[in-house]
Amino acid sequence: MRVAVVGGTGDFGLALAERLVDARHDVVIGSRDGARAAAKAAEIGAAGTVNEDAVRDADLVVLAVKAEAALATAESLAGQLGDVPVLIVASELRFTKQGVFPGEEEWSIAERTQALLRAPVVAGLHSLAAASLATGKAEGDALVCGDHPGAKDVALELAGALVTGRALDAGPLASARALEGMTAVIVNLNKRYRAHAGVRITGLP
Repeated sequence: MRVAVVGGTGDFGLALAERLVDARHDVVIGSRDGARAAAKAAEIGAAGTVNEDAVRDADLVVLAVKAEAALATAESLAGQLGDVPVLIVASELRFTKQGVFPGEEEWSIAERTQALLRAPVVAGLHSLAAASLATGKAEGDALVCGDHPGAKDVALELAGALVTGRALDAGPLASARALEGMTAVIVNLNKRYRAHAGVRITGLP
């Protein structure tokens, strides 16, 4: 599978890209700075270029930019993306003295991204941390949701290469609201217990 990781020079994007290279996927890292993308990609045996070129001919685009840049980045690439499935991994969080809370928007970032694109959008990997992926597969399961069956199947295949457990179908794209909120819970756990928590779903065949 040819996977474009937009925002692949960041901690999460680069760790994710490295795990996909390990799984023998054809990976290209995208960035606004093509030279930086090429340099980072060379560290892990991938290709690197500007975002617009990275998404060309991809089978799946992972939007791994920070939450505050996700919508603008998706909109800027709408013309190049066409019908290529897009996997959103971002979560909108509010950091306060009392703890970390989900964002205040009614709709998830994934749903708002879908409103901007013709391409099918799926959401997932919200329980995976850059620190966990940086050293190998993340412990636990990966959850993916979406409304387009074909796009979701591609994202589930990718997710399965990133975790020690299973890649699981978590339902329609509206479930991204819960998955993004779960990120706040995991961040609070990590801060409280100084760990890198993940998620494992029990009771499934």
